[in-house]
Amino acid sequence: MVAFAGAVLIILGAFLLVMLLLSVKVIRPYQRGLVERLGKFNRILDPGIHFIIPFMEHVKVVDMREHVVDVPPQEVICKDNVVVTVDAVVYYQILDPVKAVYNVSNFLMAIIKLAQTNLRAIIGEMELDETLSGRDIINAKLREELDKITDRWGVKITRVEIQRIDPPKDIQEAMAKQMTAEREKRAMILLAEGKKEAAIKEAEGQKQAAILKAEGEKQRQILIAEGQAQAIKKVLEALKMADEKYLTLQYIEKLPDLAKYGNLIVPYDTEALIGLLRIIQKVKEAPLPVPGESQKEEKSESKG
Repeated sequence: MVAFAGAVLIILGAFLLVMLLLSVKVIRPYQRGLVERLGKFNRILDPGIHFIIPFMEHVKVVDMREHVVDVPPQEVICKDNVVVTVDAVVYYQILDPVKAVYNVSNFLMAIIKLAQTNLRAIIGEMELDETLSGRDIINAKLREELDKITDRWGVKITRVEIQRIDPPKDIQEAMAKQMTAEREKRAMILLAEGKKEAAIKEAEGQKQAAILKAEGEKQRQILIAEGQAQAIKKVLEALKMADEKYLTLQYIEKLPDLAKYGNLIVPYDTEALIGLLRIIQKVKEAPLPVPGESQKEEKSESKG
C-alpha cells in the first residue's frame, strides 16, 4: 500500500512538471504570440515569458521581421508583342499578426501570385524599350499595387526589385548591333568635334601669332624712329657746339664739288652767306699772277 502511494505521488509529480512546462511560453523580441482558447482567438502575447492553460490554449508564433520572397521567372508579352522573361523579389513585413493569420490562408503564396499577375499587367502596357529602361517605374507601380491588396492582410510591402528582364536571343543580338552602331556614331561625333576644336585652336593661335608679330614690327619701327630722332638730335647738338669758322671752311671746301653738277648753293644761314660774300670779294680784289713772270722767278731762284 505504501509502495502504491509512492508510485502515485511520483506519477502526479511528473504530471505536474509536464503541465508546468507546457504552460510556460517564451516569446522572443521579434515575435508575437496569438493565443487561441478552445479554437477562438483570445489575446496577443508580447515578447517575454507567459503562462497558458495547457490543452485549452494554443499559441501561434508570428515572426514580425522583414522578409523577402522570390517571384519565379515568367514570360510576359510587351505592348509591341515581344516576349520577355521577368523575375523579381518582394520585401514584406507583417504589421498586424491577427490579420496575417486569420485573413488569408497563406499570405506568402498569395504575395507571389499577386506579384506575378501584376507584373504581367504592368509590362503588358509598356513597350520593350520602356521595360528595359524603366525598371524604377515598374518597381514603383508593382509595390503600389501589391500594397493596396496586402493592406487588408496586415502585411506591408516595403520594396520590390526587378531582378532581370530577358528579351529573346534575336532581340538581344539586334540590340547589341544597335548599341555598337550607337557607340561608333558617338565616337565619330567626338572625333569630328575634336578636329573642329583643334582647327579653331590652331586658327586662334595663328591669329594671335600674327597679332604679336605685327605688334613686334610696330615696336621695332618705333624704336628705329626713336633711335634716328636721337641721332639727329645728337648731331644738331654737336653742330651747335662746333666752331663756326671750322664749319665755314668745311663748307667752302665742299662748294666746288657741289658746283660740278650745277647745283644751286644756298648757305645754311644768313651769317654764313655774308661771310661767303666777303671771301669772294677778297678773291676778286687780289691781282692775278702773270704766267711769264712766274717762270722767270723760278729760273732766277734756280741759278741762285
